[in-house]
Amino acid sequence: MLKYIDTHSHLYDTDFEGDLNDVIERAKEVGVAGVIMPAVDSTTYNAMISLASSQRGYTYPATGLHPTSVKENWREELEFVFESFSREKFIAVGEIGIDGYWSKEFMNEQITVFEEQLRVASENNLPVIIHSRDATEEIFKSLDRCRKLNLRGIFHAFSGSFETASRVFTYGDFRLGIGGVVTFKNSNLQKVIEKTPLDKIVLETDSPWLSPVPYRGKRNEPAYIKLVAEKIAEIKGCDLSRVAEVTTRNASEIFNLN
Repeated sequence: MLKYIDTHSHLYDTDFEGDLNDVIERAKEVGVAGVIMPAVDSTTYNAMISLASSQRGYTYPATGLHPTSVKENWREELEFVFESFSREKFIAVGEIGIDGYWSKEFMNEQITVFEEQLRVASENNLPVIIHSRDATEEIFKSLDRCRKLNLRGIFHAFSGSFETASRVFTYGDFRLGIGGVVTFKNSNLQKVIEKTPLDKIVLETDSPWLSPVPYRGKRNEPAYIKLVAEKIAEIKGCDLSRVAEVTTRNASEIFNLN
């Protein structure tokens, strides 16, 4: 059986409360060998750690403060992230970044939080999972300021141009997280995937959101990673086994799963 790694799934989300065991079983049936769980904020921490404990060796927790959770209490939330390292072993720092889509009210604070988390990732030799929405230039300015850090990781839900992707790769060992959007009819990602080497790509679902066709608009789950892989194989004109092999190796290298 082909093996896949879902590098981005919020399996601990309340959307999975009713049938989580079935969701995990379906994922295993299609070959999902591991699931990386990005953090959001302190309110979802316990649910994530509980699932990581019950599915140890299959679900891997990250720590971090999501940019849309940067509010008035951002300093308190950031301290929670820093303190979490004494409580648990994490596979990455994320989901971190800058989001100008939902609100620009705390944009300066988002930038500060992002850069402080880049530093703590570097100090702990952990990869980062970067969220960027309507904030490409802000993200790059932060990465420019942090060039001396030892950074690697994933640009989650990448939706930019090939030129933007090429710039991403100049900041270190970064891969593009590709999910269900690549299956959408009018997605510009297909042109990006054509030009991007497979060794620069990892698979993700972002479940329960961003379901691939034909499940668009419905709840996403890790088992649908195979649909993403099939679409990439179609775009690249290669065997599905090649996509599974290379993207799984990429994820294993970035997250040190070996």
